[in-house]
Amino acid sequence: MSQETEQPAPPPHVQVIQMATGYWVSRIIYAAAKLDLADRLAGGPKSAAELAGPTETHAPSLHRLMRALAALGLLTGKDGKRFALTPLGETLKTGAPGSARATVLTLGGPFGWKAWEELLHSVKTGKTGFEKAFGMGAFDYLAKHPDEASLFSETMIGVHGEEPATVAEAYDFSKHQVVADIGGASGSMLAAILTRHKAPKGLLFDLPHVVRDAPAILKARGIVDRVRIESGSFFETVPSGADCYFLSHIIHDWSEAQCLTILGHCRKAVPAGGRLLICEMVLPPGDAFHPGKILDITMLVMPGGQERTPEEYADLLGKARFRMERVIPTASAVSLVEAVPV
Repeated sequence: MSQETEQPAPPPHVQVIQMATGYWVSRIIYAAAKLDLADRLAGGPKSAAELAGPTETHAPSLHRLMRALAALGLLTGKDGKRFALTPLGETLKTGAPGSARATVLTLGGPFGWKAWEELLHSVKTGKTGFEKAFGMGAFDYLAKHPDEASLFSETMIGVHGEEPATVAEAYDFSKHQVVADIGGASGSMLAAILTRHKAPKGLLFDLPHVVRDAPAILKARGIVDRVRIESGSFFETVPSGADCYFLSHIIHDWSEAQCLTILGHCRKAVPAGGRLLICEMVLPPGDAFHPGKILDITMLVMPGGQERTPEEYADLLGKARFRMERVIPTASAVSLVEAVPV
């Protein structure tokens, strides 16, 4: 019986060069999403010649793109000319579970791509690449472009899609009467919490153009009657009436001064005996890989925030008159930072 031998790692210089080509794959997949290839192939195999007209592309070049997508496992070749979707490629269809298409269009398109082109500007100045590229902050841009804001909300579901179930499992929300998801977007996280924990009601709070998609999502999850939706800015106020205030991927978006403004409004709202929960990728010590260490650079380039260590969260919370009680790991990359008012 033959035994498979483990292939040696490529030489260091080859590994570094392979890392540098990562954007090749990103742009290939973005092109596939932008051309709606998955939707166009949903009915069965087609050739580049058949798709060139509808996609307004050059047929031989489209064939080369589809061949590359087949090499990446998103398509599979048929008879040398036609291509069909694979299970991997199916994820790029509009409305497919996991929101891969929206995520690719947001992160691989101008919104993400142009900002990342300014990474060196961010490293040299501490300012966001997004603002240099677009002349305004990322969230100001989304407020002016509601369709892209909806795509961004779907992207957050795609990027953080595995997290809600693990968060709902890791913490006992049933001991609370009302869970307020501050900056909760379209309600995906709150839906996961209330679906698993039947006792509490929910309060969803975010900007008007952000929560506009929430009712449909909450209705589809069967919890719309348990959730009160309020719109507003957490830089101006946070609604009262809950005993658990939840911030999911909010604190990492902003400067320390802005974080203290948000936490200050939460401090006024959290009642005695209540809890504040921060859901973020809490950074571990040492050199070990953690996705939060890469996401931290995204925060530098895009909104201007940062990921933090447990010690940095304790310090930040102390300045806002909270005491950090514990950091609760989940089965995903995020952790829950639990704090109480002092």
